[in-house]
Amino acid sequence: LEFRRVLFRSVMVKFEKLTAPSTGTAIRFENGEPVVADHPIIPFIRGDGTGVDIWPATQKVLDAAVAKAYGGTKSIEWFKVYAGDEACDLYGTYQYLPEDTLDAIRTYGVAIKGPLTTPVGGGIRSLNVALRQIFDLYCCVRPCRYYAGTPSPHKRPQDLDVIVYRENTEDIYMGIEWEADDAVGQELRQYLNDVVIPANGKLGKRQIPEGSGIGIKPVSKHGSQRHIRKAIQHALRLEGNKRHVTLVHKGNIMKFTEGAFRDWGYELATSEFRDVCITERESWILGNLEKDTNLSVQANARMIEPGYDSLTPEKKADIDAEVQAVIDAIGSSHGQGKWKAMVLVDDRIADSIFQQIQTRPQEYSILATLNLNGDYISDAAAAMVGGLGMAPGANIGEKAAIFEATHGTAPKHAGLDRINPGSVILSGVMMLEFLGWQQAADLITKGLSAAIANREVTYDLARLMEPQVDPVSCSGFADAVIRHFDN
Repeated sequence: LEFRRVLFRSVMVKFEKLTAPSTGTAIRFENGEPVVADHPIIPFIRGDGTGVDIWPATQKVLDAAVAKAYGGTKSIEWFKVYAGDEACDLYGTYQYLPEDTLDAIRTYGVAIKGPLTTPVGGGIRSLNVALRQIFDLYCCVRPCRYYAGTPSPHKRPQDLDVIVYRENTEDIYMGIEWEADDAVGQELRQYLNDVVIPANGKLGKRQIPEGSGIGIKPVSKHGSQRHIRKAIQHALRLEGNKRHVTLVHKGNIMKFTEGAFRDWGYELATSEFRDVCITERESWILGNLEKDTNLSVQANARMIEPGYDSLTPEKKADIDAEVQAVIDAIGSSHGQGKWKAMVLVDDRIADSIFQQIQTRPQEYSILATLNLNGDYISDAAAAMVGGLGMAPGANIGEKAAIFEATHGTAPKHAGLDRINPGSVILSGVMMLEFLGWQQAADLITKGLSAAIANREVTYDLARLMEPQVDPVSCSGFADAVIRHFDN
């Protein structure tokens, strides 16, 4: 019945300026997972600037991979929709995100897009952020892995293979802020200074200075845990030491937002995922006991807690109780090495993770972060493996998913057929994997890897290779990827 409803809605939806494909089926979602027919209708946003070059190259690769993998039994019915500057050309000035486009994504469930222009400053919010908030796409997923032959400033970029899970809908990116001269903002500042800060009792004589812009950083338990849940579920699909989720936070300073994100993550791991998760401290406790089955609780506590001997008796007792509680609760279910096959959940301070993904990248797998930290970390990780031109991205919620370029529009290169389409092509790979079309996704990954290894790359990578090579065009790179499907 629900399937028929989706079919009916896809036929009956009214668009102002768009005509939907006459064939194909909408993708529907059940319990957050897509239900995909053999010929899904997928809206695409070409994108601004170099989107005019990147999208045709990407579509060509995706169609070729699907055709080769499934011999015509599966295909994508593409549906062109509009956002950014291209939308303004069709719908009118300032119509950056027309209702037609939103209706199409609501109806068909999964979309893919190129880069979009958003003015810096002023009243126009990021189109990317708007799409994430409108469709509650709370997980931004950014894989960062190295393809052999890609120029990199890092000595061993092949050691980095991480997936950044960035929370998309909360944190300061909610945009709840006031300019320094906004009357409502100043009224809020006065109220905070006169009432809220003194009532706290722990903030002393702190005051927000006059002339301050003010922003609010909401972080909720619900938002944090649904995001971390997706990260843990992803880790469960991996193997070996890649079954590892690191909660990245700045909880040492922002204790009730970033620190709460960490705490709620551990709570989720040790309740809902208790049978398949182990925390880092728990792994130390069980690992120590496996090495010495006669190890006392106090000796174990001394091994997991630096400075144990200098603690007060009360704090020592707390650590001892923690060790005993872990042994009692999960010693039989997780002990004797069984925990090594489970998802390891640990946490790291945000600034330290920037260092560790460079000095010890092989130790990490999935980095679960809040919004701002994830923005920084995903770009930094992408730089290690070849830059944003090789960095795909996906925004995933319970009822929709949008796959996207992670770089800007680079308008000075638009129409020159020279920009690297790798980011959107790899975002297409993520989309195919999300649809369950792994065979087509693997073909593209193989073709792209072989093209780069064969030094058939666009100018951004060609100029960094030693010795330098003559670059291929944007469309030429797409052709190279397809040609290498058979390698």
